[in-house]
Amino acid sequence: MSHDTGDTRMKYRMNIFGLACAWGLGLLAGTASAAGALHVEETTTLDAPPAVVWQAIGTFSSLAWHPVVAQTQLTAGQDNKKGAVRKVTTRDGAVIVEKLQALDAGAHRMRYEIVESPLPVAHYVSTLSVQAAGKGSRITWKSDFDAVRSEAVDDAKAKDIVAGIYKAGFDGLREQLTSK
Repeated sequence: MSHDTGDTRMKYRMNIFGLACAWGLGLLAGTASAAGALHVEETTTLDAPPAVVWQAIGTFSSLAWHPVVAQTQLTAGQDNKKGAVRKVTTRDGAVIVEKLQALDAGAHRMRYEIVESPLPVAHYVSTLSVQAAGKGSRITWKSDFDAVRSEAVDDAKAKDIVAGIYKAGFDGLREQLTSK
């Protein structure tokens, strides 16, 4: 078994969000500027069938499966309908506002954009999808965005932050589905 403990992973997750929040609040020195388009894609597999995984993650107004999220609130529109807006509050108090662009429950796929965020990203559009993989599922979370750079956050750091959010979500989803 890996020497990476749950406590270590949680500290890593909180450090990522802490850095992102500090950047967003202007606490880190530097002038922000837009960078070129970036792509992040993370994939994991789970032993649960796609329908079970989608049941856990396929509701736009709920990120209860993500360990860094304290609350998700629908603030506009109808849940799971194009144009719905959710306010995501993290455990450290950061607020991210996201708008649903598309959701196809039959294909187990949703696409959304970030409207407001302390994360060092702009023009962020993400897709979360679930496909069958043998007797289980393959979950893919990917995004395209422009990094907003500062002295503390370059393109690589912005990509690491986004990838860390996805990996933390996969860890939380795995934990939730295996505890049932």
